[in-house]
Amino acid sequence: MLLNALLVAVRAIRRNLLRSFLTTLGIVIGVSAVIVMVTLGNGATKAVGDQISSLGSNLILVRPGQRMEPGRESAGAKSFELADADALRSQVSSLAAVAPVASRGARAVHGSETWSTTVAGTTNAYFTAGGWSLAAGRTFSDAEALSGRAVCVLGETVRKKLFGGSLPVGSEIRLKGFGCEVIGLLAPKGQGAMGMDQDDTVVMPIRTVQRRVTGSTAVGTIVVSVREASAVERAKTDIAALLRERRHVEAGEDDDFMVLDTKQIASTLSGTIALMTGLLGAVAGVSLLVGGIGIMNIMLVSVTERTREIGTRLAIGALESEVLLQFLIEAVVLSSFGGVAGIVLATGASWVLAGLLGLPFSVDVTITVVAFLFSAGIGVLFGLVPARRAARLDPIEALRRE
Repeated sequence: MLLNALLVAVRAIRRNLLRSFLTTLGIVIGVSAVIVMVTLGNGATKAVGDQISSLGSNLILVRPGQRMEPGRESAGAKSFELADADALRSQVSSLAAVAPVASRGARAVHGSETWSTTVAGTTNAYFTAGGWSLAAGRTFSDAEALSGRAVCVLGETVRKKLFGGSLPVGSEIRLKGFGCEVIGLLAPKGQGAMGMDQDDTVVMPIRTVQRRVTGSTAVGTIVVSVREASAVERAKTDIAALLRERRHVEAGEDDDFMVLDTKQIASTLSGTIALMTGLLGAVAGVSLLVGGIGIMNIMLVSVTERTREIGTRLAIGALESEVLLQFLIEAVVLSSFGGVAGIVLATGASWVLAGLLGLPFSVDVTITVVAFLFSAGIGVLFGLVPARRAARLDPIEALRRE
């Protein structure tokens, strides 16, 4: 009986191919939109995890204020000082490297080429804490760091923009109206947290940046590397306790700084992405309901058009359950076809969009199966009313219908 009902449903769909296609279009769009949103969201989450990992192992970022904002201190929060970094280095024994960082945007110039970048003033500990390696040249000497000499290490992006394919070590660039000797080139890292290009940077001694770029002794971030992964939580507790003492935070008051490890940063960003993905997926899922309403509408029209056919079947002995099953299967077949087409469309669209956005692409089997089952369920839900209407027709009244 099921096979016969399926064949009848397929024949009915084939008689009106264009109408059937337009009927399933809502399901196709809904299924594909949900899958694309979830696939891109998963890709973004994985990309964030990879980017956070590239920041360095056992890394802790200490920032003033309670707002995680890229490129600037939180408004109203007191900045750190070099003495704070020195205190962390000497009093917290579990730390492998402590690097104060003062950064500011600036325009770099070499010959006729210019490029707006970020100048980071720091110490040699920055390269250790951040897991940076040199592609060429060297880092700062002790004399250069103490005297605040104008020397710099370029990121790969800055090298490409200013020097093209040539090696910059030994050359000079201009920043904020002063010359800076290029002594090193960083090995490329690629995109970092929050979509920032880690290679778009010029690293200089912090005293040089404070005197010639920022014009203040403020330290915006302290980058800390812990010796062992198991000691990260203890290190965060010790750092927070020491900074509360140095910044005169009274007992019971909230910290006026943040101590974040890479896991927390990844969790925060991934949570935000997951929330946005869920919201967009829910909005996309509305089109599935719209598609279901379209199926119900067309099936009601189909019942009206085929009233005499239904009456004939009932008159010669067909059971109400058989008529009900026939129209229900027809609705499910329509929605299932739409689900399959939506999966195919979503796979292709996800692959293209992931490539354009630079995100990892992977097929989420779970959401694909769920989307297909949901589309089939839509067929059952919205096909039930037309099917019951067809099954309850009076054979005599149906045969009289013109």
